[in-house]
Amino acid sequence: MKYITPLKNLTSRRVSIEDCLVTTEAYEKTMQRAFRLLSYKPRSKAELRGRLLEKAWAVGEIVDAVIARLEELGYLDDEQLAQALASSRLERRPLGRSRLRQDLERRKLPAETVENALEQAFTEQNEEELIERAIAKRLRIKGPPTTREESKKLFDYLVRRGFNIDLVIRKVREVGKETE
Repeated sequence: MKYITPLKNLTSRRVSIEDCLVTTEAYEKTMQRAFRLLSYKPRSKAELRGRLLEKAWAVGEIVDAVIARLEELGYLDDEQLAQALASSRLERRPLGRSRLRQDLERRKLPAETVENALEQAFTEQNEEELIERAIAKRLRIKGPPTTREESKKLFDYLVRRGFNIDLVIRKVREVGKETE
């Protein structure tokens, strides 16, 4: 990958020493902000680019150079970020495919990267097991559904968690049969 060094200029005009100093200072300032942002939490390239460009002093070419350098150094990797987020989210809380997709897309990850992370996460964790964990947790808290309204609430809960509707219907019916 090619990145712009602070001393290179994209135009063919003559470069003065002052231009080089200003560019170097802007590059360093942008790099410092990028490191500060990455120290709080891991971010995607698009997310970091957006946050860096929020400042009035930020220059698009310098931001691109900083992102390229961070990628080169291994601080930015969208594939790795997506896979880590997907697996950690599924370990902490049982979620369905659509909810996990929304969470990853919210982090401004590329669509192909999101799909790859989903495939890997759901080969490691079976969606049937995840929905059973979600149901078990809900039943521990609320108890088994005894009325149609409580079954509907369980159904809505599972759909909000992002599970496939057909799977949710089947599992809610199974829970209903067990309570009868």
